[in-house]
Amino acid sequence: MAAASSRSSLSASLPRDDLKKKNLNKNRTVAVAAAVQSQPDRRSSGRSEREKEKMRKEREKDERETKEEVNRRIASKKAISIILRRDATKAVIEKKRGRTNSRKLLPRTVLEALHERITALRWESALKVFELLREQLWYRPNSGIYIKLIVMLGKCKQPEKAQALFQAMVDEGCIINHESYTALVSAYSRSGLLDQAFSLLNKMKTIDGCQPDVHTYSILIKSCVQVFAFDKVEILLSDMESQGIKPTTITYNTLIDAYGKVGRFAEMESTLMEMLSNRDCNPDVWTMNATLRAFGGSGQIEMMEECYNKFQSSGISPDIKTFNILLDSYGKAKRYEKMGAVMEYMQKYYFSWTVVTYNVVIDAFGRVGDLKQMEYIFRLMKSEGIKPNCVTLCSLIRAYGRAGSVDKIKAVVRFIENSDVMLDVVFFNCLVDAYGRTGCLVEMREVLEMMKVRGCTPDKVTYSTMIKAYLSRGIDGDHVQGLRDSYREETA
Repeated sequence: MAAASSRSSLSASLPRDDLKKKNLNKNRTVAVAAAVQSQPDRRSSGRSEREKEKMRKEREKDERETKEEVNRRIASKKAISIILRRDATKAVIEKKRGRTNSRKLLPRTVLEALHERITALRWESALKVFELLREQLWYRPNSGIYIKLIVMLGKCKQPEKAQALFQAMVDEGCIINHESYTALVSAYSRSGLLDQAFSLLNKMKTIDGCQPDVHTYSILIKSCVQVFAFDKVEILLSDMESQGIKPTTITYNTLIDAYGKVGRFAEMESTLMEMLSNRDCNPDVWTMNATLRAFGGSGQIEMMEECYNKFQSSGISPDIKTFNILLDSYGKAKRYEKMGAVMEYMQKYYFSWTVVTYNVVIDAFGRVGDLKQMEYIFRLMKSEGIKPNCVTLCSLIRAYGRAGSVDKIKAVVRFIENSDVMLDVVFFNCLVDAYGRTGCLVEMREVLEMMKVRGCTPDKVTYSTMIKAYLSRGIDGDHVQGLRDSYREETA
């Protein structure tokens, strides 16, 4: 496998001869451009001085107008930055410059700022920008903006704020249709409030122009399967059938993926067969990936390979997610030769690695204790400009913990201190386990303080792992009792 990985290329590049030709053509282009610029403008030599002066004034006018437009945009963006600061700072700014400044921002600037925050799921900042938007003199209520904000709040599990925005949407006289209600259904269901979501679904059926469609049902089905409420899924599917709403490829893919993740292979295969019998729904790469993930994740490698061949023969081409699934499945099954073959295939057909690809390969090398190759891939990942995430760091910590490499564990901790990687309780539990395995009980205990600084709450696994580390070394005194007391306080 090491040989395979060393041969694999992690980013598509031109062959050396092509690269030389490319540079040569580039140099030729620059030379031609320079030669053209150096030629005298014979047409201009015949122009009168009056024409030249006229052209000069027009050019200066255009430059002034362009500069003024740029300055206005910069000033507008600065104003947004200032206004979105703390309330106290905002009050000072408004007192000094007058509130009218905050009501005369450029529409494009405010809308771009709002879009950026919605895309990044920065819901608090997005709502502040939205309030700023509503203060503008040119503002007119827009249903599309409200719907995007409600969907964002649903993804951020803020159903109460989504409901408040929906009400504001009604109060401002926006058109309320099935898309508006579907956005609110999504907000409720994503937060696990299925009763409210189903109640809203039934309400939609009674309102003209707000009838639920297949998208509404697909959203609810996805939320139900995520909490394993398969009884509610059956109710939704029956409801769809009674109303003449046919499932789409997305609906089937959601069900196939959900059944596969919980090991309900009979239902998964039944859903796949039903999908194939529906002429309006064709399997796609998402269908393939969900099926491969189900069989590969459960260790059914031969079945995974058989499905892969059948999907390919039906004309469905793999994507980078497909290869990530294959790599992960082969790695966990310790089929390293096949894992290497996948990497060579990716190199041959120029599939660039993603953060998921790197994480899968790093974890695979870490599992077999090949720290040298693991570290090589990690360095390569950073050199390619791909930022390591919490999953990457968990794999490194686990590998170093198994190998008993305390210095390497501390090196990862130092890396974290100098980065902005978002850490979760899973990472800290890995760190606790690694320190416990290596007998670094003082450092293990200090992880609790690290978690506190990072705003991460220890869970049952954190405390049980620490207690196990102490007991394995014959320590059953105040330290262990203190951890048990702390756990009771956290869960009280």
